[in-house]
Amino acid sequence: MKEQKAIIEAFQKTDLRQRKAALATVVQVRGSSYRSPGARMLITDDGKWVGSISGGCLEGDALRKARQVMMDKKPTTVTYDTREESNQNLGIGLGCNGVIDVLIEPVDPADRNNPITLFETLTASKEPVALATVFSNSIYTGEKLLINAKGDVLIPFSNNTLKEKVGNDLLQIFTTKRSEAKKIIMEGHELEVFVELIQPAISLMIFGAGFDARPVSQLAKSLGWEVMVTDECVAHIAPVFFPTADKLSLCQREFVDRDFNVTPFTACVLMSHNYEYDRDVLKKLLSSPAPYIGILGPRKRFDKMIAEFEAEGIRLSADDLHRVHSPIGLDIGAEAPDEIALSIISEIQGKFSNRSGGFLKYRNAPIHQRDAKSDQVFKQVYLDGGNTTRSVGK
Repeated sequence: MKEQKAIIEAFQKTDLRQRKAALATVVQVRGSSYRSPGARMLITDDGKWVGSISGGCLEGDALRKARQVMMDKKPTTVTYDTREESNQNLGIGLGCNGVIDVLIEPVDPADRNNPITLFETLTASKEPVALATVFSNSIYTGEKLLINAKGDVLIPFSNNTLKEKVGNDLLQIFTTKRSEAKKIIMEGHELEVFVELIQPAISLMIFGAGFDARPVSQLAKSLGWEVMVTDECVAHIAPVFFPTADKLSLCQREFVDRDFNVTPFTACVLMSHNYEYDRDVLKKLLSSPAPYIGILGPRKRFDKMIAEFEAEGIRLSADDLHRVHSPIGLDIGAEAPDEIALSIISEIQGKFSNRSGGFLKYRNAPIHQRDAKSDQVFKQVYLDGGNTTRSVGK
């Protein structure tokens, strides 16, 4: 989402009376690549670009291809085969061991459905949407179908038959949450369509504005997340302490559910160091749709909360226990506030990416694959006095 926002911001600053622009999108990867499908790059005819489609290997050639797209005003798909150590077409050694399809589209500011304006609208949305884009070179290349979770068509294909063939796959992506290329037969010809789920940016709500909340706020904002910080103490809520936060709020605990809009894309972090405050806020958040609730402090602190809740007749469900993380964060040996912030933000990223954390060298699946067949299996490695113990964990 941060990259998309940077692309939109750069586009808004471009004088399109003087410049032409194109958008490059990775739509399919076979094998390995630096970027996964959905990576985007804005290119202008003065040789500048924002975003990326690779680790720097493909951008130069994509720029040259984009200039032709800008002149022709027609989208095209370019295939890069990086499996050879020396790619004669590109003139550089890539060795990424993958085949990458990149759709390059001209950006017409007069078209309200041009790809940049479209993503500007989607970025501001608070609801997930599914987008299908035809990328095989045909008369339909670049056409888009956009629907919401209810199946309502927000942007249609020009051909109703094409919509019918793609519609079911597009609707299923709300469940699978996997962006991928699909092949369909249309009028006797094979078409390739990139279907992707576009979700709102992660929102982070920090309850407790102590000094150790500051690096959490800063790190989250550096990732493009929306950040809100709240506390009951007015002295803690000062812009000088949280210069990058989107919102600072003075709120008493009893009004948390009234004053804040917690969504399925909101991560809540309780780090006030006040047991009663964290307990009371947690009680409010349990009825919210927040998929992640992290509580700073030792496990016995949370166990005490559970015991008090049960005494009041409040029982946490299995789903509640799954989304409440206490102790908070990944086990990276964090001690200082900045290290703890890294541990917390990494865990939240893993939660929203459906990944458990772990050493990638021990992952028994492709790094970017997120389907159920490769559901987060890592080998965790623990070093103790020179002795290494390995265990499999999910």
